[in-house]
Amino acid sequence: MVVPQHASGARVARHRLAAELTGVVSPAVLADLVAVLAELVGNAVRHADPLPGGVVRVAWRVRTTPEGPQVRLQVTDGGAVGGPRIRPPDMAAADGRGLHIVNGLASSWGVARDGLGQSVWADFDPVPQRPDLVTAG
Repeated sequence: MVVPQHASGARVARHRLAAELTGVVSPAVLADLVAVLAELVGNAVRHADPLPGGVVRVAWRVRTTPEGPQVRLQVTDGGAVGGPRIRPPDMAAADGRGLHIVNGLASSWGVARDGLGQSVWADFDPVPQRPDLVTAG
């Protein structure tokens, strides 16, 4: 999907992701997916150039495995000088924690560049549900 390179674009992307993956992944995984997508789109809005038309491209892919669904989130923008990187934590700073969140929630993440810009991706490997952690609903 394509969203405006604006805070409203992040909101649209979060709502669409939640609507499409409700019932596909567990509520806990969905919460992590929404948080990471918000960080990636937020970073594209704050730190990168837009794609032509003033937009950011947001995509996700769900792959079914015997262990459960595997998800890849990807946000593509026009790129930024230096690219995304985890900064050393600064407890006094008002920002700078987004990629720490991505790194903590996703199984892996990275950056791919091509002639159009850069894509930041985050993978979520399936987490088999342990029978001793299942609660009655």
